[in-house]
Amino acid sequence: MKLELDGFQIRSYCADDAASLAKSANDPRVAMQLRDIFPNPYTRADAEEWLTIVEGQDPETNFAIADGPTVMGGIGLVLQEDVASKSAELGYWLGVDYWGRGIATQASRRLVRFGFESFDLERIFGTVKADNPASARVLEKAGFTFEGRLRKAFLKNGKLVDSLMYSILRDEEVPH
Repeated sequence: MKLELDGFQIRSYCADDAASLAKSANDPRVAMQLRDIFPNPYTRADAEEWLTIVEGQDPETNFAIADGPTVMGGIGLVLQEDVASKSAELGYWLGVDYWGRGIATQASRRLVRFGFESFDLERIFGTVKADNPASARVLEKAGFTFEGRLRKAFLKNGKLVDSLMYSILRDEEVPH
């Protein structure tokens, strides 16, 4: 899969991505904003393991945010199951060198459209740590609506922090 955007693309991962994936992901400032399953430090072996995982995805829901052969970050949807089967969770990250350029916002907008076009979804949601206002702004600029604060919902580095919940519905307009 490949979706062209303004100066970069959302595309399928490939075996050649290991080095640039590890380079962009290997920064504690990136890992600090993500779930603990995201390795820190992020090694070439971690990148190769991730590439093996996404290679076998069916359906494909995790993608590279890339500038040609350079992986700048990642974005994906976690399709929910059972009574939540009409929902998916949006997740994204960017290497520090790419922060503050509007890349995550553009990528989120485009992946939301892709998600609604490709899957039988009614709702896409995202959660961010309350101490990460930049990520909250990404979701707001991508058309998501703030739904609420989940108090002390995340334990990160031994500290309980609030989580902010955002969502967008199929019938709502995704900004371009």
